[in-house]
Amino acid sequence: MTDAAAPVTSPATPLTFAVTHTDGHARRGTLTLAHGVVDTPTFMPVGTQGSVKTLSPDEVASTGAQIVLGNTYHLWLRPGPELIASLGGLHAFSRWPRAMLTDSGGFQAFSLGAAKGDGSLVKLTEDGVTFRSHLDGTKMHLTPEEAVRVQALIGADIQMQLDVCPPGESERRDVEAAVAQTTRWARRALASPRPAWQALFGIVQGACFPELRRAHAAELAALEHEGRRFDGLALGGFSVGEPIPRMHETLTEIAHEVDPARPRYLMGVGTPHDLLVGIESGIDMFDCVLPTRNARNGQALTRHGRIVIKQARFREDPLPLDPDCSCAACAGGYSRAYLRHLFVAGELLVLRLMSLHNLHFFGELMRGARAAIEAGGGEFARYKRDTLDRMSAT
Repeated sequence: MTDAAAPVTSPATPLTFAVTHTDGHARRGTLTLAHGVVDTPTFMPVGTQGSVKTLSPDEVASTGAQIVLGNTYHLWLRPGPELIASLGGLHAFSRWPRAMLTDSGGFQAFSLGAAKGDGSLVKLTEDGVTFRSHLDGTKMHLTPEEAVRVQALIGADIQMQLDVCPPGESERRDVEAAVAQTTRWARRALASPRPAWQALFGIVQGACFPELRRAHAAELAALEHEGRRFDGLALGGFSVGEPIPRMHETLTEIAHEVDPARPRYLMGVGTPHDLLVGIESGIDMFDCVLPTRNARNGQALTRHGRIVIKQARFREDPLPLDPDCSCAACAGGYSRAYLRHLFVAGELLVLRLMSLHNLHFFGELMRGARAAIEAGGGEFARYKRDTLDRMSAT
């Protein structure tokens, strides 16, 4: 692994994207960013505080990850974007030399305030969102311009516009209002200064109303400011309380219609089933806390189904989590019995080993998807079916 370094591509080219193979709506491509090439479809491990919990950058890279996600809200509050910038940006600060994406911070500004049960803690206006820090109660105001400024200082390869994400079961009028506000903020984000090498994605809202999604995707794709357009388009506002089958139906109907010349990113969605449905629908990029959070809660994801390691049936089990897995935990010979012992005893090593395993599993899922799309002829549909059948058989 090389040291974190300055951008390596032309500063005038924040992003290039090429689709090399298709199989139905599923796409295999390459995304070239300032800090390297990302093979798509890809899964981005979540490094909320500038770190994928329990793992070093080398360990994250060993799972096949080529791009990670940092959380703007948390990094804005602590340690602060100016400090990060003074120490070389998040790549140098965190020692992750490969591609990186940051979200806008808006989702956390809304959700962490709402979690406290006091609606007065979060106020949405035309200008932005005002909230109080969950750390110390400091009053904060996040605007589209401030989101761009903070993410520019953090220095990820891709930053996201500030958007409004309504709950999954919101009334249509509320979803329409969120779409309209997100578009107005999108214009302001595009007009805000940022480094020439840093890409900016717009966020498509519309909940599970396909016609709203289509219209919003087309509207964002057409936006331009002084020759600069959104470098990619994300689908936000999924997996926020709506029925999962309804989410899948909406993705299947509209994802492939989002501008095919730009990368498509499905935000915060991440069970294996969700990922495979997303890929089949034409999505290129994913992120989710699920693999690492579930690992820290003692749940391993394997090609044969889920393993809850604290269960008594694993007390004397000599097998690794997945005998067919080549991750450091399984190939290293760590038995289910040993991992259960560590988890019950509260030893930190188990959190690291299971996080390595789960991220490796997601990396293998993506590698298999890319290979199936390259094969063509309906191979991806077979790969999806076989994978889900095998995982549900136990």
